[in-house]
Amino acid sequence: MSTIAQRRAAFRALHEQGCFVLPNPWDRGSARYLEHLGFAALATTSSGAAWSRGRRDGSATRDEALDHLADIVAATTLPVNADFENGYGATADAVAESVALAVQTGVAGLSVEDAVGGVLYDLDVAVDRLAAAREAIDASGHDVLLVGRAEGFITGRPDLGEVLDRLRAYAAAGAECLYAPGVSEPDAVAAIVAAVAPTPVNVLVGGPSRLSVADVAALGVRRISVGGALARAAWGGFERAAAGLVEGRFDGFDQAVSGTDLDALFGEAPDHGPEADQPG
Repeated sequence: MSTIAQRRAAFRALHEQGCFVLPNPWDRGSARYLEHLGFAALATTSSGAAWSRGRRDGSATRDEALDHLADIVAATTLPVNADFENGYGATADAVAESVALAVQTGVAGLSVEDAVGGVLYDLDVAVDRLAAAREAIDASGHDVLLVGRAEGFITGRPDLGEVLDRLRAYAAAGAECLYAPGVSEPDAVAAIVAAVAPTPVNVLVGGPSRLSVADVAALGVRRISVGGALARAAWGGFERAAAGLVEGRFDGFDQAVSGTDLDALFGEAPDHGPEADQPG
């Protein structure tokens, strides 16, 4: 079993060279299945977790988010990056408090968004909030990688110049990986990579793309996440099968996974949470 410290070290090493895919499970089963497929690390998805509870994205309380992080960490031996929304705090001090609690769940990385309710924070406010997250991680004594997110392209302000300014400011405030969801054009991605080098860059591929993983890697990107795309794909299969039942058909089950195979994979559900790493 890997310890939490080992997972964190492995996660940091993944950001030093090359490019890796960071898929987003939404529950224990999907986390364990992704580990089974051979991925090196995982990231949570706030949207996927919310939909699994029959709720909209962004509706989780801090306690619910922390419980979800602990659950995913306990489900796998892989490093887990936390989708920690805007840091679950109205002030920089509150963000620091929330981040300190997130570190205790055993996550290896943690992202903080620069928007709330679809509205960007002023840059100075966003920087203060990220700096507070950095200070909380440093004070914890744990090697958790901090990700700074610039949300302009998904909040109605698709200004690449502004995004670059924000990402550079977040790197200066202590972010060790940078992420601008919604930026997908190769030239724009390459511009981000060049502007913030050598800080690693995360790119979101949340739907069908003409680019392959190799194409994105060739742009200098260090990691590729998919957000809620896997959850939406699962919901798509469910929707098609359920709609078929309404119409009196069963053909929606034609690509269903074998229950026997799932039982064989899951067996006894282990607990790999941080409490298991404490010395006796």
